[in-house]
Amino acid sequence: MKHSIKLSSLAFALFVLPIAGAVAAPSTCGVSLSQDPLPMRVGKDEFRIAFGLDAASCQENGCSGSIRYKATWQTEDGRQSTELKSVGFTIPNGAKRSISVDRHYFDTAEAQHTTQIVAVDVDQISCDATTDRSLASR
Repeated sequence: MKHSIKLSSLAFALFVLPIAGAVAAPSTCGVSLSQDPLPMRVGKDEFRIAFGLDAASCQENGCSGSIRYKATWQTEDGRQSTELKSVGFTIPNGAKRSISVDRHYFDTAEAQHTTQIVAVDVDQISCDATTDRSLASR
């Protein structure tokens, strides 16, 4: 009887452990920044922020995801503010590098001040679950 309990416990462990490992395995995103984010002024308070992406891990199947970042900006009178932003990206099959550009207005009142971006700090780059869909079907 003890022998059959040990055998069924072993069988259970062999069945459950691989499943638990698959569920507990952390999801990693192979996309990283190829350089620091590049803020570009468009108007007094309007900016584009470009993110160069190193996406060699997505070359075969492509991938998509998002970049979460903090943008710290300052008005001409010295007031600073930090905003949490995010921008999506889609990298097509065959691409080793890509770019994602976000558009934002940074001001306390619409176009009332000339603002400066003080810093752009990326918090996280995450990839969506892989799919077999092509970019044309999105």
